[in-house]
Amino acid sequence: MEYETAQGVEVPALGLGTWQLTGQDCTTAVKTALDVGYRHIDTAQAYGNEAEVGEGIAAAEVDREEIFLTTKLDTRNRTYQRVVDSTRESLDKLGTDYVDLLLIHQPNYLTRADHEETLRAMADLRDEGLIRHVGVSNFGVEKLKRAREVSDAPILTDQVQYHPYWDQRKLLDYCRVHDVLLTAYSPLARGSVLDDPILERIGATYGKSPAQVALRWSLQQDGVVTIPKATSREHIEANLDVFDFRLSDAEMREIRQPSKLRTAAAYLRSMV
Repeated sequence: MEYETAQGVEVPALGLGTWQLTGQDCTTAVKTALDVGYRHIDTAQAYGNEAEVGEGIAAAEVDREEIFLTTKLDTRNRTYQRVVDSTRESLDKLGTDYVDLLLIHQPNYLTRADHEETLRAMADLRDEGLIRHVGVSNFGVEKLKRAREVSDAPILTDQVQYHPYWDQRKLLDYCRVHDVLLTAYSPLARGSVLDDPILERIGATYGKSPAQVALRWSLQQDGVVTIPKATSREHIEANLDVFDFRLSDAEMREIRQPSKLRTAAAYLRSMV
């Protein structure tokens, strides 16, 4: 496993995303991921699977201190008391005394609120030891900038959709300047990368699949952590098997600058 560091905090560069994973499938996926070497697990209150994630962690023979565990506040839990109460509920479901990272899941799109109350509660939870770090998700540059301004606790990461078809260079540049990690969800563009001809051709050079090339592309960028979702042991292991090769600078540029036609086709497929 490789690690990315921001603000002196080491975060496993590759994690398991659990969006849409439920029931025994979720529990088994989390246990399998930890058993094969993952040390970063991502969930959210809105996913409705924190209990199953906790069961998977408990079933794996991995020390809790070795696991970087993230959850996110539901959009309904923005007031000070709801942040505190819902986080305690999350800890109970996860079966842990703390989470390593608590995120605001979405910005307040329908209001001009800039999250002071939410972030104040999160900072207090950090001081209490119930969470170790604070972050946000789906924040653009301006919203991230404002969150950093009003938060008493440093913003460790901004978790956003990031893959070869979704250009977030402006956000990534901002994060790098301010020592904030960019955590990439949906790094496989919801499966759209799987038959991408450019990724297929590059992958053939290294004996890797298009998905593995897409993950390597994310991981090879400074300040980027990625959390692909996977259910089967085969896919969980394949996603981890991306640390034994390195893309050239030319290949990185080629992947990053897809044609408009390629991008549009992948985007439309990801919406189906």
